[in-house]
Amino acid sequence: MTPLTPGPEAPAPLAGLRVLDLATLFAGPIAATMLGDFGAEVIKVEHPAKPDPARGHGPAKNGVGLWWKLLGRNKRTITLNLSTPGGRATLLRLAAGADVIVENFRPGTLEKWELGWPELSAANPRLVLARVTAFGQFGPYASRPGFGTLAEAMSGFAAITGEPDAPPTLPPFGLADSIAGLATAYAVMTALAARERTGAGQIVDLAIIEPILTALGPQPLWYDQLGYVQPRTGNRTENNAPRNTYRTCDGTWVAVSASAQSVAERVMRLVGRPELTDEPWFATGTGRAAHADLLDEAVGDWIARHTRTEVLAAFEKAQAAIAPVQDVRDVLADPQYQALGTFATLCDPELGRLRMQNVLFRLSDTPGAIRWAGRPHGADTDEVLTELGLTPKELAALRAEGAL
Repeated sequence: MTPLTPGPEAPAPLAGLRVLDLATLFAGPIAATMLGDFGAEVIKVEHPAKPDPARGHGPAKNGVGLWWKLLGRNKRTITLNLSTPGGRATLLRLAAGADVIVENFRPGTLEKWELGWPELSAANPRLVLARVTAFGQFGPYASRPGFGTLAEAMSGFAAITGEPDAPPTLPPFGLADSIAGLATAYAVMTALAARERTGAGQIVDLAIIEPILTALGPQPLWYDQLGYVQPRTGNRTENNAPRNTYRTCDGTWVAVSASAQSVAERVMRLVGRPELTDEPWFATGTGRAAHADLLDEAVGDWIARHTRTEVLAAFEKAQAAIAPVQDVRDVLADPQYQALGTFATLCDPELGRLRMQNVLFRLSDTPGAIRWAGRPHGADTDEVLTELGLTPKELAALRAEGAL
């Protein structure tokens, strides 16, 4: 199949949905990006003097933050100081015509500005308010500052990541934030579906420390029923083997996974150790995991005698699961990603031609699309507020007040 590439007239499944993105950094804004990718009109609201810090994260080109180009795509950008009377009044006017607000202020901040749920729902009873915070809206930690890194530590992720004799390991990217962002987008769509039946909006309370627990699987259940605490095992797992990364003779790396019994048998035949499949312990994943040293030695020795090209070809012929360990250079050149259309090429007014990840999934009839990359701070303020009905005189007064 060819990749699904939406044309200019392709219908957008979320067209007509208006989202106000008041959040900063990653989890909340990622959710808004996901909605914008499938046609929602997303208005990014930033403080006039303090833009979203995400604009300054990571490498920049010509003074333009590249991460923001990804995170801010498909969003119109306006400035609004919500702590001023004019800013508060303007947000309520925007909320009256919105479907969703995404925010990640510490609990109580919107209420301090008299922009809590009573005021927002009074302005628009159909509004969905997504509140994305580190620890949720209540509980002993609710008022603490927090980021995804703390969720990666608190959830148990760091405790099981890394080598057995090494420190707990944090991911070098926003793992918990990304998972929370996807969960928030799902939560918002669930609340909107409920609105179709009830006619009323509601609050989404999403704590970043929670969605990552779903990704971590049955650890709480294992502990609850067996008192079992999963240890750090490096690249290995206690559920099956062989499962590791292995170095080829030309100095590259490959990853092998043999979660299925049939695949494990194919791997051992391929590497010249078919007798191991007759061992009683080989019949289960946990049995194989208990003999991971032996299986890793067999697989590793064979792979170490061949180039990566030879290894990949042999595994593919044997229908055994393998993948090269790729860095971003390899990923962008990978033929499977190219076939799927995983990366999109855009023409950006600030940076010219650039590539970034495409929309998250392919819909056959109503595909998503990247319409533009992240825009400059406040680029659409006058346009959006004029559409709202504000006059040039009102805009000037808001600017004089410091609201814009």
